[in-house]
Amino acid sequence: MQINNMKKKGKAFAWVPTLYMGESLPYAAVMLMSVVLYQEMGLTDTQIALYTSWLGLPWVIKPLWSPFVDMLRTKRWWILSMQLLIGGALGAVALTLPTAFWLQASLALFMLVAFSSATHDISADGFYILGLNQQDQELYVGVRNTFYRIGMVLGQGGLVVLAGALQRGITGSSMSVPLSWSITFMAVAVLMLLLFAYHSRVLPQVEEAKPEEDDKPKTLLSHMQEFARTWVVFFSKPHIISALCFILLFRLPEGLLTKIVPLFLKRSRAEGGLGLDSFDYGTIYGTLGVIGLLGGGLLGGYLVSKYGLRRCLWPLVMCITLPDIVYVYLSYVLTENLWIIGSCVFVEQVGYGLGFTAYTLYLVSFARGERSTSVFSLCTAFQYLGGVMLPGMVSGWMSDHLGYVDFFWWVMGFCLVTFAVTAMVHLPKDEAS
Repeated sequence: MQINNMKKKGKAFAWVPTLYMGESLPYAAVMLMSVVLYQEMGLTDTQIALYTSWLGLPWVIKPLWSPFVDMLRTKRWWILSMQLLIGGALGAVALTLPTAFWLQASLALFMLVAFSSATHDISADGFYILGLNQQDQELYVGVRNTFYRIGMVLGQGGLVVLAGALQRGITGSSMSVPLSWSITFMAVAVLMLLLFAYHSRVLPQVEEAKPEEDDKPKTLLSHMQEFARTWVVFFSKPHIISALCFILLFRLPEGLLTKIVPLFLKRSRAEGGLGLDSFDYGTIYGTLGVIGLLGGGLLGGYLVSKYGLRRCLWPLVMCITLPDIVYVYLSYVLTENLWIIGSCVFVEQVGYGLGFTAYTLYLVSFARGERSTSVFSLCTAFQYLGGVMLPGMVSGWMSDHLGYVDFFWWVMGFCLVTFAVTAMVHLPKDEAS
């Protein structure tokens, strides 16, 4: 039950930015920082891509347990509990890295963080809807997206730079890889615990606690019926076959690149990579690249709002595919010039941001109608499955067997899949005028 007392809403700007920074930090730690960690700890591309892609499973299947989050306790309780659990688990990662069983322990703990983070996403989005009226939701949507990206820059950029700086000897003597990453993950853990402490004071009470005498079996049954109905609505959409192909396969080239580009940037030149250390990698890919992604997303949103999705779709499809050629170029020349490397990464990430905007807006349009929120949740699960998790799992095997030059040429070939599903897709009627 939502509380109507306006005083209990609090000032939204006191909690919206930090709530969504807390949503992005654990994702960055599990899905992005772990790639760099495992590369520096000596794993192969095949191992890294397979292991870290499996870690994305909770974000694919999170709609399965979202009814339980709605049933039990309050969104505020779930947010605080998950932030505390995430902080503790990341602290445990830091403590296990110098041990002999670091790989098994870190994978198990990262999976715990992943499930906790996916649960945090569910509760945070629900809290945002309950804690703000529709006008405030629209007002703060830009704030939440911006601070989500700031969290990504901090995780993928600043914290990776910290590990690199420690290895370079910023403290006076260079640190080993395990010790530098232990300190880095302990820093992430502290940040999450600080967010927990802060949010325990500033998050407003927007729901009444669920009474203990609730008829839980009946509630569970009703939630399962609602979930089943959402699947029926999803698969009853017009042109569902072409839509599903588009949702699953549009991001295939980018899904292949996601795990391999960081590894290519960091592998030694003897291994066909560019040989960046964590400091340069965090600055170029984790900071400059994410800024380019954010800028591309903002520009893409402006273009679609001005000209419409139908007119912008193919130009934005070209933006998300053709700039991938920069990695073919870099794999051939293996330049040491950080300005050239940074420019190539920036251009590709701007293009990715532009194209991903069109893709996201198509998902929003597809989900309109009955049960739009639940249908959109299924859309995002399918796009993550086909556009991130499954391509990521095979990308390491491909790069190990093909080498980086041929791998990047194959990625360019898979851009034809993106073109094919775009040609097949039917835009909703309100976008096709």
